[in-house]
Amino acid sequence: MNTILHSRPFVLTASLLLATALHAAAPTLIDDFANPAHTANGAGRMLFTDKDAGSQSSATQRCENGVLIVQGELKPGRGAPAFISIPLLLAPDAKPADASAFTGVRLKVKLVQGSLSVQVASADVDNFDYHAAPVVAPRGQFTEVRVPFAAMKRAWSAQTPLSTKLVTSVNFVAFGMAPGAFAFEVDEIGFY
Repeated sequence: MNTILHSRPFVLTASLLLATALHAAAPTLIDDFANPAHTANGAGRMLFTDKDAGSQSSATQRCENGVLIVQGELKPGRGAPAFISIPLLLAPDAKPADASAFTGVRLKVKLVQGSLSVQVASADVDNFDYHAAPVVAPRGQFTEVRVPFAAMKRAWSAQTPLSTKLVTSVNFVAFGMAPGAFAFEVDEIGFY
C-alpha cells in the first residue's frame, strides 16, 4: 500500500510529460513570410483550390520582402461555392499543437480585393468544416487584426467548441458563390 501512495506522484508526472510530448505547445509566431519556400516553423508552402470539388478557381502566392502576396480568381461550379485555401501548418509533420494558452489569431494584413477568412484547423474535425471567421480590416493598408477563437464558427456542421489543444494549421481562405477576383497581403501571423 505504501508503494502505491509513493508511486502516484510518479504516475501523474509521467502522464503530464507524455501529454506534453504528444501535443507540443503551439508557437506564438506562425509565419513571418521571410522564406518563400517554408513557413517560420519549417513546413512547406501550400495552396489548395476548389478544382476537385467542381469549381475552377485559381490563385498565386509569393513572398516578397517578408510579405505574403496572394491574388486570384474565384470561379464557382454549378451549385458549388468557390474557394482557395492557404494552410500554414504549425509543424512540418502536421502533428497537432496545443494552442490553448492563446486567445486567438493575430495577423498584420492588407485587404486589396474580395473577402478573406482566417480558419483554424483541428485534428478532431474530419469533414474540413474548420472553425473560421471573416477578417475585417480597411482596404489598401496594413492593419493588425485579432480574431478570437471564440468568434470562430463552423459553416455547415453542428457548432462545437474549437479544440485548441489539437490545432494542426491556421489557414487563409477566400471564398464566394459568385465569380470574382480577390487579393490580399499578409506581413505576419501568429497567436495572441
